[in-house]
Amino acid sequence: MHKSYTFDEIKQKMINYCVYQDRCHQEVEQKMKEFLLIPEAKDEILLYLIQENYLNEERFTRSYIRGKFYVKHWGRNKIKNHLKFKGVPEKLILSCYDEIDDEDYENAIKKIYQQYYEKQKGLKDYQKQAKTIKYLIGRGFEYDIIQEVINED
Repeated sequence: MHKSYTFDEIKQKMINYCVYQDRCHQEVEQKMKEFLLIPEAKDEILLYLIQENYLNEERFTRSYIRGKFYVKHWGRNKIKNHLKFKGVPEKLILSCYDEIDDEDYENAIKKIYQQYYEKQKGLKDYQKQAKTIKYLIGRGFEYDIIQEVINED
């Protein structure tokens, strides 16, 4: 049994949803499906959220990139794939990559490489290196940047 809400109550719920944390358009549209709104009402709420700056795709993309890199230590490829899955245009993703400092990016690769490499036991050095590079690629880091960073040492 669904509780029915007025248009204004739904609008307020969507404002609260966007205020709690930055959202992308796809997340907001998905959330609105719960309320069984007619298309005109959905469009009106979406337009209102955008006009009042509750919903801002660039702000969402920038905060997502910062969070996934600085908190979860994901590489650019993994971040880009997850954002594309959320319906964020690739052009916007690429323009927001300046949220990640290049030096921080290289340092993250070095740190993760060292930690993972040292965990490998009972393997030859070249096996450890191959396994560690594969791990970094899985975290979304680019192969050529991994090579540059590990060859500096």
